[in-house]
Amino acid sequence: MLKPKQCIEQVRDYHAPVEGPQPELRLDLNESTTGCSPRVLAKIRSMSAKKLALYPPREPGEKLVADFLGLAPEQLMLSNGADEGIDLLERAYVETGDEVLFSVPGFPMYEIFGRSAGGTVVKVPAGDDYSFPLSRMLESITRKTRVIVICNPNNPTGIAVQKSAILQLLQAAPDAAVLVDEAYFEFYGESMLDQVGKIPNLFLARTFSKAYGLAGVRLGVLCGPGEQIRAIRKIASPFNVNGIALECLEEALADKEFVTSYVSQVKKTRAWLIEQLEALGFKCWPSHANFVLCRIGENKKAVLSGLRARGIGLRDRPDCEGCVRITIGTQAEMERVITEIQQVTGKRPAERVAR
Repeated sequence: MLKPKQCIEQVRDYHAPVEGPQPELRLDLNESTTGCSPRVLAKIRSMSAKKLALYPPREPGEKLVADFLGLAPEQLMLSNGADEGIDLLERAYVETGDEVLFSVPGFPMYEIFGRSAGGTVVKVPAGDDYSFPLSRMLESITRKTRVIVICNPNNPTGIAVQKSAILQLLQAAPDAAVLVDEAYFEFYGESMLDQVGKIPNLFLARTFSKAYGLAGVRLGVLCGPGEQIRAIRKIASPFNVNGIALECLEEALADKEFVTSYVSQVKKTRAWLIEQLEALGFKCWPSHANFVLCRIGENKKAVLSGLRARGIGLRDRPDCEGCVRITIGTQAEMERVITEIQQVTGKRPAERVAR
């Protein structure tokens, strides 16, 4: 009987919350509720039928992004979302029995990609209050460690990892590919980009899904040393990035004012939301991303189902006890969330609960 590889049979399913009827206000996938730049939308609408009939070359887009990031074109490749770049990197460096190391709670695709490549997954629990477990990460490095993934800021906690910690891991594992997933960079502002090409085992992943509001067109960037990116290109599909994504790339990069304004609004609204949730007695973690991790407690299921019945989808995080993850939308959208939480829970700001 035909069977997939054993490592594939061991991979657990990833169930995105987009399955089934969708809530009116989707705050469960860290998408932009504002949408993309009007300039990007105009560019997409201007595309011709002939343009859509042609296979899209990736290289012109890579030159645009390289110039934007201050890298050489050979130091990066565009991917079908940051996810594909991460998958390609793990497939390029992981052989059967090799170890893929990352901290949890984290993005589940790191595990799925590692296992599907035949690797052994080593999950290091976060420290107190979900702090980055640097000491335990260093202790977990072995001669079999081939890939280390650091999400910065981390999803789902929003907690940032200090540059000094990343440098220690890079130095401790010179034979491993160390990938810093900077999907939420724009909301944080600190990066390892200036070290790309200087440190031989450092890779960086970025995405246009969050701050640029382009999750629907699937566009990511994988950066690293030129000779390593060249090796990863060998296993990438020649036309892995769709023509719509490549066509709108120049306008997306050019409209800096749109991205700056959106990021500023998210930061301001994020601070307001945390203040309101804490006034209701819920614990929130300081976030450097476009979401907030909030501990609802034992009533979490009732809150999730109650808000969904009111047209609002939040992300359940069973890997964080009693917690939900809330994408930051507009100020008006977050005010609606707070109002609905009050309706579901019966809580009011005056009823402060000791943490």
